[in-house]
Amino acid sequence: MESKEAVKLLGFWASPFSVRVEWALRLKGVEYEYIEEDIFNKSPMLLELNPVHKKVPVLIHGDKVILESFIILEYIDETWKQFPILPRDPYDRAMARFWAKFAEEKLLENAWMAMCTQGDEKEKEMYLKQAVESLQKIEQELIKGKSKFFGGESIGYLDIALGFISYWLPVWEEVGSMTITDPTRFPATAGWAENFRSHPAVKDKLPPRDKIVVYFQWRSKEIGAQIASARKG
Repeated sequence: MESKEAVKLLGFWASPFSVRVEWALRLKGVEYEYIEEDIFNKSPMLLELNPVHKKVPVLIHGDKVILESFIILEYIDETWKQFPILPRDPYDRAMARFWAKFAEEKLLENAWMAMCTQGDEKEKEMYLKQAVESLQKIEQELIKGKSKFFGGESIGYLDIALGFISYWLPVWEEVGSMTITDPTRFPATAGWAENFRSHPAVKDKLPPRDKIVVYFQWRSKEIGAQIASARKG
């Protein structure tokens, strides 16, 4: 039975982790209240609800609090049964979780570090190389699947988990003056990204491009300065 308890989401407008939760809620047709969080001046509500990591997203469903975006996605899928996003087959479900974790740890983190690294071209190239190699593996999965999305002909868990590739990654490339998602090298990824961005549940829930570029220009300089300072120390 579909839950009727109130749903709230604490998020941050520029966070791919917060936005992926909104994509899932929109796909499911779940009504929710969005609460914008200032991650640089964290609210008492956030600190109370997530005292361990003190991060967004935080999903509130009635009196239940769910943390961490991948865990939230699974909770959403198990709570609202319409439009399933996780594969029903146990093996396919395990593989979706594997590739979601792989993309986050190998592609997202290396791309982020490549964007933020300043003054050390060798280190930047190392991160960039690892990001490109990771995307190559993801490209092969798309080619092997021969479908519009990772989940087949409709958006699924892995598409949502890897949604950052379609929008955030090109922004980071622009900010970091680097190339990862070369469409001539990764045509399957480019086609998937276009399909994903144009989906009704996604296209109206993407941060304004000019605003997010400015934000990450500022953020990358801040993180880069911290990295450089730690290196000297």
